[in-house]
Amino acid sequence: MKNIKSKSKFFLILNTLVLILFTSCGEKKTEETHEEEKSETEVALTEAQFKTIGIETGTIVMKNLNTVIKANGYTAVPPQNMANISTLIGGVVKDIYVLEGTYVVKGKTLATIQNLEVTEMQEDYNSAIANIEYLQLEYNRQKTLSDENVNPRKTFQEVKSKLAVEKAKAQAAKNKLQALNVSLKGSTSLIPIVSPISGYVGKISITKGAFAETGVTLFEVVDNSQMHLDLNVFEKDLGKISVGQEVDFVLTNQSNKSIKGKIFGINKSFSNESKTVAVHAKINPSDAKDLISGMYVAANINITNQTVQALPKDAIVRNGDKYYIYIQEEHQEETPKVKEEEHNHKEGEAHNEHAEGEEEEHNEIHFKAIEVIPGTTDLGYTEIKLVEEIPANAKIVIKGAFYLLATSKGGGEHEH
Repeated sequence: MKNIKSKSKFFLILNTLVLILFTSCGEKKTEETHEEEKSETEVALTEAQFKTIGIETGTIVMKNLNTVIKANGYTAVPPQNMANISTLIGGVVKDIYVLEGTYVVKGKTLATIQNLEVTEMQEDYNSAIANIEYLQLEYNRQKTLSDENVNPRKTFQEVKSKLAVEKAKAQAAKNKLQALNVSLKGSTSLIPIVSPISGYVGKISITKGAFAETGVTLFEVVDNSQMHLDLNVFEKDLGKISVGQEVDFVLTNQSNKSIKGKIFGINKSFSNESKTVAVHAKINPSDAKDLISGMYVAANINITNQTVQALPKDAIVRNGDKYYIYIQEEHQEETPKVKEEEHNHKEGEAHNEHAEGEEEEHNEIHFKAIEVIPGTTDLGYTEIKLVEEIPANAKIVIKGAFYLLATSKGGGEHEH
């Protein structure tokens, strides 16, 4: 009987130990799971890491990424904003006053050309003016005598004819000199080559001392303030395009910065054998100043006015089957300083240098992962829907999000 009681007592103790063991394991497993979940959603970086990685933050923006027609094209300027400057008469290039890429105003002298014929034109004009002054006095005198029947009518008609001829000569010489931008007064053999528009000097096709021929472009001047887009739209999409629709485009060979424009014209004939029609869109003047003619673009023509919440595509990362963004948490905490007695200073190490390094390590910046549902990706932006609300002024990581995911998981997949 005593032996049976001893066995019962032994089994009771054993069961108690097993129960305690399982309870402890369960609590440990729960704690580990909680810590794992927390580690996946929260990341802390030191200030040094933050600066080294180059993390950038931004906010959610409203973008029109839905119901669009894609089109390719290039930047262009209207004919009235581009000048190919030549000379009306040939001559030797005397001086050049501008360089390629410089800005000039309308009427600016770009160069001078020497031609002795200009001197003759000025002489013809001044001679005709002098003759006109004399003949005008003679005309007035002969008219008076003719009216009083003192002189024959024929004499008055001869003076009148000579005056008309001299006026015609003077006007012809004046027109030539004005067309060449040469002064009517004085005597010179130099012809100024002036810019007919304000803009930037492009290619210069002459050199000092060379002979400038008529009909050959000497300078190119372009006014980029009226830059627009020439987009190629296929026949099947033409019925959806109308004047006034907004356009978002990016430069094919440049950054993903989105630039806006608005359609102002649609051609009524096909451009080429590809059955595309040229659609013209005006670019916002503030964005057009840094563009040059001939840049290739990829554009979205917005058919509707619906806008969606969007972020740069680099702000969204994928972890398994879910997508996340990271926000910077406002309340920062400093990690507890390591106890002084746990520091093992090397012999000869300066204590203050060690402390400065530790201080930079202790200041941490915390980030939290927020689940989102991505939508359309275009022009460098992705539509997002938030699974949970975030503060209106939340700082969202738009550069470096993939690094944060890798830090929390030891790896990850980037959403493109």
